[in-house]
Amino acid sequence: MSSLYEIQPAPSAYLEGSRLTRLPILLISIHSQCNCRCVMCDIWKRKDGREFHAADLERHRESIRTLGVKHVVLTGGEPLLNRELNAICAFFRDLGLRVTLLTTGLLLHQKADIVAAGFDDIILSIDGPPEIHDRIRRVPNAFQSIQKGVSAIRERCPGMQISCRTTVQKLNHAHLRATVSAARVLGLTSISFLAADISSAAFNREERWSSERQNEIALSGPELEELEEEIELLIQMHREDIDSGFIAEGNEKLRRIGVRFREHIEGLTPKAPICNAPWVSAVIEMDGSVRPCFFHPSMGNANQLTLQEAINTETALSFRSRLKIASNPTCRRCVCSLNYPR
Repeated sequence: MSSLYEIQPAPSAYLEGSRLTRLPILLISIHSQCNCRCVMCDIWKRKDGREFHAADLERHRESIRTLGVKHVVLTGGEPLLNRELNAICAFFRDLGLRVTLLTTGLLLHQKADIVAAGFDDIILSIDGPPEIHDRIRRVPNAFQSIQKGVSAIRERCPGMQISCRTTVQKLNHAHLRATVSAARVLGLTSISFLAADISSAAFNREERWSSERQNEIALSGPELEELEEEIELLIQMHREDIDSGFIAEGNEKLRRIGVRFREHIEGLTPKAPICNAPWVSAVIEMDGSVRPCFFHPSMGNANQLTLQEAINTETALSFRSRLKIASNPTCRRCVCSLNYPR
């Protein structure tokens, strides 16, 4: 999600006290399972195959209009596994909203007609050049499948923005430049990078990872030195890509990736990114839970309440009134900030 925006403090026009009157961005998980087995994520371990139903959106139609939702992001699990994808997209298209797909890309070729007609843009997960990507995803020929899918979308909708996000971790930390080249080979619009999340209870983690599990994804001291060297080489050798925006992050944000891993290695107090996600966005989970972002607890349930009610429960109002991004432990460890402009 951090590839979409990076947030400034909450615009006052969105608030009446701690009550939200505007919600520009809505993220919805529309399938519980995933078709990858990524080493840094536990979503694929889910046994149930629940999916979001288009009919469930009707209770939120008026809320979406009243709140002025502008941008809907469909995620999962893997959203392309949802059998009602076409109807879900049609609902949001009818409301005139921008619709973004967050996907592993493995089903793009199979679902190309629906995706080309239903979405405004796509964000793929690319974790390195082909061999590295397939190793991290633990799916044979995964990169090849993505390449086939991107070509199918380009045939149907040549101008669609297709970008990618790379999660930096132990298995790809020395391959950032090669990942940029892989994004070029795929013909993508842009690429962005973020440090792997090793500290939260998000992404189907029943509890926070143990230190042993964290160290499977985090970097060692020598690996951090390799990453920092790789980042400097990326900055030097891909200046035009950074200046043009093909690489979404500037020099400071790229270097901040190394800082996140250094905080973990050296036990430093982490510094929160600038973020106003809890005031401009909401995430609806498969069970109806409504979160202010992927990392904070639920504040309401969209299966029992309308969207407008769910984001303005007593729990939600109390949370927003007390939240201090700079000092909140979850925010300080966040690798994925949202920055929605006024």
